[in-house]
Amino acid sequence: MAIRQLPDTLINQIAAGEVVERPASVVKELVENALDAGATRIDIDLEEGGVRLIRVRDDGGGMPAGELPLAVSRHATSKIASLDDLEAVATLGFRGEALPSIASVSRFLIATRRAADAHGAALAVDGGRVGEIAPKQHPQGTTVEVRDLFYNVPARRKFLRAERTELGHVEEWLRSLALARPDVELRVSHNGKPSRRYRAFAESGGGLFTGERLAETLGEDFAKQALRIEHEGAGLRLHGWIAQPSYSRASADQQYVYVNGRSVRDRNIAHAVKQAFADVMYHGRQPAYVLFLELDPTRVDVNVHPAKHEVRFRDSRLVHDFVYRTLHDALAGTRAGLSAVAPADAAAAMAPGVAPGTFPQPGAVGAAVPAYAMPQSASQVPMRLAVDEARTAYAALYAANEDRPALPSADEAAGVPPLGYAIAQLHGIYILSEAADGLIVVDMHAAHERIGYERLKSAHDSEGLRTQPLLVPQAVAVSEREADVAEQEAATLADLGFEVSRGGPQSLLLRSVPALLANGDTEALLRDVLADLREHGESLRVRDKRDELLSTMACHGSVRANRRLTIPEMNALLRQMEATERSGQCNHGRPTWAHFPLPEIDRWFLRGR
Repeated sequence: MAIRQLPDTLINQIAAGEVVERPASVVKELVENALDAGATRIDIDLEEGGVRLIRVRDDGGGMPAGELPLAVSRHATSKIASLDDLEAVATLGFRGEALPSIASVSRFLIATRRAADAHGAALAVDGGRVGEIAPKQHPQGTTVEVRDLFYNVPARRKFLRAERTELGHVEEWLRSLALARPDVELRVSHNGKPSRRYRAFAESGGGLFTGERLAETLGEDFAKQALRIEHEGAGLRLHGWIAQPSYSRASADQQYVYVNGRSVRDRNIAHAVKQAFADVMYHGRQPAYVLFLELDPTRVDVNVHPAKHEVRFRDSRLVHDFVYRTLHDALAGTRAGLSAVAPADAAAAMAPGVAPGTFPQPGAVGAAVPAYAMPQSASQVPMRLAVDEARTAYAALYAANEDRPALPSADEAAGVPPLGYAIAQLHGIYILSEAADGLIVVDMHAAHERIGYERLKSAHDSEGLRTQPLLVPQAVAVSEREADVAEQEAATLADLGFEVSRGGPQSLLLRSVPALLANGDTEALLRDVLADLREHGESLRVRDKRDELLSTMACHGSVRANRRLTIPEMNALLRQMEATERSGQCNHGRPTWAHFPLPEIDRWFLRGR
């Protein structure tokens, strides 16, 4: 068959297969164009989940009538003019494919007017056939109507899902946008009825969006559990929110990542986040987060995916390490008891400009806390121990001890630490403690397990990673690519405890291994490390395997269930929890404590009703 040039309409329909997957794809492209035009309010009207109608109105700058045919022409854009522009693109839409692709598979109408124009203009496109420009009354801004999506491509239309499903995809994308652009008002209607409205909020000084927008998109529970992230270095800035590990999800439905304001899916960043949460997340659960990464546009390529869902970093290793370290330090800075002394009023916690759950600067890691608890006579019954007496005795003993750690400053007026004072032990498993505003319940085994684990990690880190030479070098068969990585990353492997040399095109000689892991499958571990180095630029496998072993050691060394503790021992454990990193979760990600405010307890018994 002879080679021939494809007609423009077919070219656009082929491009539509890449750009227009479903109604949500159309909404994304049209709304991004509206944002690039400076819109502060965008109205989205949908019918039948967007299949019958998608109408997007904005109050942006509009465009000249004479440019309407160009707007629906392939590779026509006002946003780039040279390769330099493309390499530093900062707008959301720039490829010049969206409008012609959408117009080729729908009944399309675009109307617009600039502030200086006497009247507006409109242009209709039916299945790729462009009509004539016609005058039309229109307020400042642009309206795009997309009717009967895929009416002329029935094979594509068959792949669309039920109306409710398609609407759900649109709403999810708009939720993602609302998180990134709180300054823009979004109004959505479906089948003639208002369905959702995101009000515009003024920018808060502490970040891109306010507590109200966070709560209305992801819910008040997320907002209450959110830790504020703000870190800058190496030309990178990461800010946003991560939910505390206790607020975990069964699926990855609350994971949002933005690079220079663009919502993206990036395996590199997702891997860094997963690694940061590995030590505190319960098996099978997913973290929740909203993260904004900002960097020089020339250091990221946004032109690697037709729908602009993905990006490519010039230095992916640096980005991965920066995200991991930032979140790892933020989670390490959390302590048991912190949220128990946070403002109880949800409205106050989510006020504009207030960062819910701002994480503190990390303090001493795993420091041993002496048992500064009140002396207890043999005849004293724990349940009868008054908290006032405990506080007085605790303070007196505390003042007399010269090696004491800093007293927790949760409630200085009352002198009550975040986790309060122990009053009893329940079934040999839980410690009951009276806090300033209610009851604290602690799983003593889980708490002690975390304390021991953090101490073991600190001790091991202070000694450095010891290596153990092998009596006879071990030959490891690898692919040529893996052997190349081992050769290039010899110094990195040495830091991880592996002394490796190349034995041939597809062979390595392993001469030493991490001492702590010498009895494991070091050959398989080496292969995993090489795979990580190839894909992510770094590997945390050795650290993870080490931590797994230390976690097991800590578990065996922690207090077991049904062991009776004295009141001083219970108080000592509470103080250690307050001073230990990540003490809100045990080594396996389970919570170590729970807080029950007094008003909640009153509701159990219908007090005040």
